[in-house]
Amino acid sequence: MTIQNKPSVLFVLSVDTEEEWDWKTEFPQYNVQVENIQAIEKFQQECNSIGIRPTYFVDYPVVNSPQSLQVLKSVDKAGQCEIGAHLHPWCNPPMMVENDEFSSHVVNLPVDLVEKKLVNLLNKLSTSFGKNIQSFRTGRWGINSAVMGLLIKNGITVDSSVYPFYSNNYFNCDGAPVEPYWPDLSNPLKAKSPEQQSSIFEVPVSVGFNHPQFTLCEKIHKLSNTRILSFFRIPGIMWQLKLLRKIYLSPELASASDMQTLIKVLLKRKAPIIHMSLHSSSLINLPYSNHPFTREQILENMKQTVSYLQEHANVKFCTISEAKKILTQKQGVQ
Repeated sequence: MTIQNKPSVLFVLSVDTEEEWDWKTEFPQYNVQVENIQAIEKFQQECNSIGIRPTYFVDYPVVNSPQSLQVLKSVDKAGQCEIGAHLHPWCNPPMMVENDEFSSHVVNLPVDLVEKKLVNLLNKLSTSFGKNIQSFRTGRWGINSAVMGLLIKNGITVDSSVYPFYSNNYFNCDGAPVEPYWPDLSNPLKAKSPEQQSSIFEVPVSVGFNHPQFTLCEKIHKLSNTRILSFFRIPGIMWQLKLLRKIYLSPELASASDMQTLIKVLLKRKAPIIHMSLHSSSLINLPYSNHPFTREQILENMKQTVSYLQEHANVKFCTISEAKKILTQKQGVQ
């Protein structure tokens, strides 16, 4: 079937390129395992065959491993991806005594400690890859004004730490825009005009609902999850009946069918970008998993979703910094 007047959209795939471990155990600080990185070479070949230009957000244990570094330098040298920075505070020097859920989010740490960790990570990455690093994502999501200021200070021009429609006891992305924006440096979950702030650009991952009125859907979703109503399992009932589904554009978390539904809604909302994300540890079949799909299923979910997008839109594949350049040039920002 030929679709007339297809919209044009950018597609970004970001990969949290990190160690593997059992999420039911404590966060690994020493003797960290990074065997999954060996699977990236084959994964990159899969991306090349489709046209995808991944952005690999690389954390300290990965860049500190000679074997892992060799794999990433090989795919980076081919010019078909981008290397960004990914800060896991529990295994990024200087090391901390604290190693719990609260301290796994950089937004909860003293800013001077975060700066030391960030500088160590960026220095290691820039030295290893022979270039300045432009993009960043916090480990386990979340951003605040202090961390955003550190990113600007250290030359980061595009961030992707915002996880729309998500909050818990340790970080909050409630109310953040779902489309790329110039963040307010006093509150990075709010947008500013480029005349007010054009030092750093935010590109959130794609999250939404199976209806285009995202704000209303989020209000209903939150209400149904209140203590009183959650007793009646309303969110699960609405999901099963397809009345209301919150969908994350990640082949680890959502089926191809659900991601296609989200893409249909995003295109209806005239979204300028589709941003899929996954973890490098999903590229191998681990004896433990915090998501419902196998490696093979994850790759198939990704392929089917991208194929659907190509059927319904004119797609330009790009890295996250390339997306920033394209989107901001359209705004007249250099």
